[in-house]
Amino acid sequence: MSFQPLKGFRDFLPPDASNRARVIASLRETARRAGFEEVETPSLESLELFKVKSGEGIVEETFSFTDKGGREVTLVPENTPSVARLLVSRIKVEPLPVKWVAFCRLWRYEDPQSGRTREFSQCSLDIFGVPGVEAELELLATASQMLEGLGLQGEFVFRLNDRRLLQGLSDALAVKVPEAFHRALDRREKLSPREFDQELERAGLSPEGRERLGGLFDRAERAPDGTAGFAEVRSELERWGLSEIGTEGLRTLEELYALGERAGHAPTWRFDPSLVRGLAYYTGIVFEAYDRKGELRALFGGGRYDKLVELFGGGSVPACGLAIGDVRLELLLRRRGRWPERSDGLDVYVATADGALREEALTLVERLRRRGFSADRDLLGRPLARQMRDASRRSSAFVVLLAPKEREQGSLILRNMRSGRQDVVPVASLEDALAAGRAAEGPRGPAGPDAPSGA
Repeated sequence: MSFQPLKGFRDFLPPDASNRARVIASLRETARRAGFEEVETPSLESLELFKVKSGEGIVEETFSFTDKGGREVTLVPENTPSVARLLVSRIKVEPLPVKWVAFCRLWRYEDPQSGRTREFSQCSLDIFGVPGVEAELELLATASQMLEGLGLQGEFVFRLNDRRLLQGLSDALAVKVPEAFHRALDRREKLSPREFDQELERAGLSPEGRERLGGLFDRAERAPDGTAGFAEVRSELERWGLSEIGTEGLRTLEELYALGERAGHAPTWRFDPSLVRGLAYYTGIVFEAYDRKGELRALFGGGRYDKLVELFGGGSVPACGLAIGDVRLELLLRRRGRWPERSDGLDVYVATADGALREEALTLVERLRRRGFSADRDLLGRPLARQMRDASRRSSAFVVLLAPKEREQGSLILRNMRSGRQDVVPVASLEDALAAGRAAEGPRGPAGPDAPSGA
């Protein structure tokens, strides 16, 4: 019987596993510099936690089951409810505002496709206790710095909108079924123009209203990125006679753009009045990140969810957040040639020319590891030529050869696997010689398989 990963699940082999760790380390460091403190929540939660947030429909998308205690539990499909639950448990002792970052593995029972798997990793940023747009700016600025830290400068754009503005549009167009109107907008990019028009009609939007809405969307798509593009579309919206809630959403976006302009982030923003974000708990500004070439669906998204903490019994606490998934981020990094394509390699491989020196190799490896070098040795008692091939396969920067003649003199052979240079060095000076060689060589190149001469 042959066993393979389940559909929608993945194995990660060297060097991809360590390169993924490098990407996560970059995200983590950027979050740390931005003042986010790391939290960690369980992988298994009460299913009720997600029913409260998203309703009964969430059950179809979860890996949920009844545990041995008769409780309905689920592998966590998204991290925001867990973080909100954690905040509620700390609400009386945790000074606000708080800025939290979490790195977690999530599970959703969806049909796997390009950019979507059933198991994935996610970095989430959440800010609690900030009612103004300073929180949204902090999220967008940190996300920008995360992407730039991965070498994606100029490769992404954020689309921004406000859920209250959508309500204002619905009111101005006299939409009869607002929920269906929002669902149609949320599905717009997945539908043909004809299908989209039909869904708007089913939502109760008149032909004149559909034409007016289409003109607004066309103008927004033609408008430039940044503050100028927002001002252009805003001028048209101001002539619509928006309701009070719609005007409030537009005014909040204007405040955010003003801050973003001063901070230098607004040029990467595009105002998109059709952006909905499907999750029902968003209450204000929403945003999504896209690659500029339009090759992928949304890289990630987020927004303001001021009612969620209260929904979980924590009182009225303003909140907003975003979540960056690993799957589409990796796709973009690979397509742009920014995925880290390198092996960890070893600093030192300790080889022996005589089986009698194997115990000494063990001692030397332990010594090097304690001094901060990555080091290993042959565990199978293979001939020297096989050991050298193993050192090359493992991208070892240096090989230390223990040979009888040199050992009698208190020395050993140190070979640089990039240049092929080898020196006889005293055992006591090995760490200094390795440090000097590593500093002189800089980034590693491919290692060669040849055995040191004189062995």
